[in-house]
Amino acid sequence: MPAATASLLGLEKKSLREQAVSSLRTAITSGALEPGRHLVETELSDMLQISRGTLREALRQLAQEGLLTSGTRGRLSVRHLDAKEIRDIFAVRAALESLAVLTLCERPNRTAVIKSLRSAVDRMNAVANESLEERIEADLEFHRTLCTLTGNQTLLHSWASLEGSIRMSIMFAGLEKAVRNMRVDRHYEIVAAIETGDPEAARSAVVDHMDVAAGNLVA
Repeated sequence: MPAATASLLGLEKKSLREQAVSSLRTAITSGALEPGRHLVETELSDMLQISRGTLREALRQLAQEGLLTSGTRGRLSVRHLDAKEIRDIFAVRAALESLAVLTLCERPNRTAVIKSLRSAVDRMNAVANESLEERIEADLEFHRTLCTLTGNQTLLHSWASLEGSIRMSIMFAGLEKAVRNMRVDRHYEIVAAIETGDPEAARSAVVDHMDVAAGNLVA
């Protein structure tokens, strides 16, 4: 394993499976475990200082999240996203977040909603000169907030199930392409459309955002 995977070392003895999932997820979405990388259980269990049984449980969850793929004889490797898969992910995001903005537009009083969303965009602006990881987290937090504010737990769960794949698609596209999708003004446009209460304008803002984002990542 390369030095970049040093973050995998030294887990506490509490909730080992959860810690292993978190550590491996970070290594995958940061690129420390690169796309196509075959995962060797003996090496990972030694690094994480956990049993192979606990490791397998963690790997099973990451596979369910779409971060790992199973090859011949069930051998797991880090998922590699091609252009079609990225477009598919963002098409599903567009559908989910369109439902979110339509729901929010139906609110008779959207003051608190708009305040929360503007705060999330302000956070994106505040980290504009920080690391790519911080910018990704701020960007995702805006879209997560959009879904959370609907109060629709099924919607939020569906969106969250894509989160790992979203991070991978952004991270592996590289800094220049990723940054294009994090423009603060484009996110304010979504908030402004919701504030008007015009469902079609809000839906159109989300769909356009996702179309452009996917296009940037696969360009």
